[in-house]
Amino acid sequence: MIVWLNGAFSAGKTSTAQELTELIPGSTLYDPEVIGGVLRHLLPPKRMGEVGDFQDLPIWRRLVVDAAAALLAEVGGVLVVPMTLLRQEYRDEIFGGLAARRIQVRHILLTADETILRERAAGREEFADDSERSASVRRWALDHIGPYRAALPWLRSDAFAVDTDELTPREAAEQVVEAVRGGAAAPCEIVQTPEPTAETLAAGVLLFDEADRVLLVDPTYKPGWEFPGGVVEPGEAPARAGMREVAEEIGIELPSVPRLLVVDWEPPKPPGYGGMRFLFDGGRLPGADADRLLLPGAELRGWRFVTEDEAASLLPPERLRRLRWALRAREQGRPLNLEAGVPVG
Repeated sequence: MIVWLNGAFSAGKTSTAQELTELIPGSTLYDPEVIGGVLRHLLPPKRMGEVGDFQDLPIWRRLVVDAAAALLAEVGGVLVVPMTLLRQEYRDEIFGGLAARRIQVRHILLTADETILRERAAGREEFADDSERSASVRRWALDHIGPYRAALPWLRSDAFAVDTDELTPREAAEQVVEAVRGGAAAPCEIVQTPEPTAETLAAGVLLFDEADRVLLVDPTYKPGWEFPGGVVEPGEAPARAGMREVAEEIGIELPSVPRLLVVDWEPPKPPGYGGMRFLFDGGRLPGADADRLLLPGAELRGWRFVTEDEAASLLPPERLRRLRWALRAREQGRPLNLEAGVPVG
């Protein structure tokens, strides 16, 4: 199990985490910020210079999950993780990856009044022998109060909140322990199927509105938008799998088997295994059907109908290529065979 302490910079996560390791027998402190420091030595300076925060690096988010799983396999018990996560999609990706490894996460939000946060941030002295670095840390903490304020609505709805305004770190830790043991801080509901260990077969369905815009959904468990669909189960026909996934994900029962638009062989790209990807034409949804789309909160965060140009800013490159060829196949009335997103034959 993981107890993840979230909150603004200067909310007291590190000091509370240290107290928690004393209160929870067999617990271990795991600070993912260490991984960010390691990446500064591993990645080329040019790559590091492309992001303003190491959390924006996909490799950081993956390593956070991998290291947590490896730590738990090595030492067992409970991991106490003091780490600010203000971007919901990053929280979803990391917690989804942990769920794929059957690791429960108790999400705790340490809150504090903004005045107190600013006072704490202004008084931070991280490096006694380096005033310039300390000043940089203070600026960082102060600069992130605004993003923290903006993230509070989803943070409060997702995590168990502990108000630290008048609490010592020990008292805050005691409240966290009580919430975890008593069930008030329930396991995070984000779910994800285990990561594949071999090539997979997946089926997606393109659904259109009356303006011919295509439906995209925003999964909680991986970055980027996607088409409704999922992995084809053993013994299941791809088109039927697409119909099943549409019904499960968005509550729409397709009246007939959708026709094939593209089949795309996705090559292995470590750590992924690739496999065959099918896209089917689910047709146009009447306005009434579009209005009654359902989203299971644990799997999908949102949906929208988009034009092809709008999809370019939402879909990862390989899915965008697949979409564009699927739209061309729909216009031409014949399916296309793709390899790595490029027509063949």
